[in-house]
Amino acid sequence: MRDGAAPPEGGGERRAPVSPAVRRLVGRVPLLLIIGGLAFGMAAPPGCTAAPFFAAAPPVAAPLSSLRTTALTALAATLGEIWTVVYRGAGPSRGAAVTEIVLVLAVSLLALALHRVVRAGGHPAAVQEAAAAQRAVLSTPPARLAGFAVAARYRGTRAASGTGGDLYAVQDTPHGVRLIVGDVRGKGLPAVASAMTVLGAFREAADQEASLEAVAERLERALERERERGEDLDRSEDSDWSEDFATALLAELPAGEPSVLRVLNRGHPAPLLLAPDGGLRELLPAEPGLPLGMSAVGGRTGRPDETFFPAGALLLCFTDGVSAARDLFGRSYHPPGRLRGGRFPGPDVLLDTLIEDVTRHTGGEPADDLALLAVQRPIGE
Repeated sequence: MRDGAAPPEGGGERRAPVSPAVRRLVGRVPLLLIIGGLAFGMAAPPGCTAAPFFAAAPPVAAPLSSLRTTALTALAATLGEIWTVVYRGAGPSRGAAVTEIVLVLAVSLLALALHRVVRAGGHPAAVQEAAAAQRAVLSTPPARLAGFAVAARYRGTRAASGTGGDLYAVQDTPHGVRLIVGDVRGKGLPAVASAMTVLGAFREAADQEASLEAVAERLERALERERERGEDLDRSEDSDWSEDFATALLAELPAGEPSVLRVLNRGHPAPLLLAPDGGLRELLPAEPGLPLGMSAVGGRTGRPDETFFPAGALLLCFTDGVSAARDLFGRSYHPPGRLRGGRFPGPDVLLDTLIEDVTRHTGGEPADDLALLAVQRPIGE
């Protein structure tokens, strides 16, 4: 176990986190129950009731769904029961029909209360510590830096798997404005500790190194030193050191050249360049590099790509919590397709719009952390 990692409470094993695939599977069950209730209500003989289908849907949705999804499920279940009663006709069993409607409504309200209880109690102490450390690490950048408008956002998940190692930083250096957006493998305090290592190395190397390749090499060495320190700590015997890595995106806006943008991609989701007229380009690397911490296994470390950064354009960088966000049917969020054609007056508006759109796509809280950084070259500079 690495320094700072809290041991499992009571010395027992940690509970395995709920995987996104399981969450999506369970997320479909309430919808299937409501559809099943409607079908049963239409086809069942007199004397049979579809209320159990509708009553089961909200409690199933409550533990793993967002408040919005749980509320919509409760509303759909109640309306489904009312429609079924009207469709079948109450007849002489009017009292029983009213009782069924009240039952579904009561269970729906209890499901909303269950959602609040689960969310309020879903943060073990280790997760809270990791979240607090993450907030301390990711400081808010200045709104303007060397003439560029800057904005950043971090949104953590409430999932029991804990806080991830998402990171970002931007600073003015003798070589121009330099930034990093990255994602350390793993969750909890160990991931946050690795993120702190990467950020500390970046803040020093960004000022001192003449090229982005040299900055990346410094980050590699920092991770290697951390790995060497971790070899003497409590770790699984079958753990492979190559599993300790971080994807990273390094970018540079050279001093005195505001229209130039250099990007070095080390296994990270490609950034987007949004033009003032709604145009959009995905800055895919010509030579992709391996994530930081994996260069020793062989393969390319990548090289920077240089592109034109027009006045008024926005550079958007994000972690895979955005591109891997999935909806109820398992479809991934596609940032280029969702943002193309949009016109954003500044980086703050862009990031707020993106977070709202990802939230709509997932139907609530995303399954993974989100780290976002946007830089705009003002018009006339």
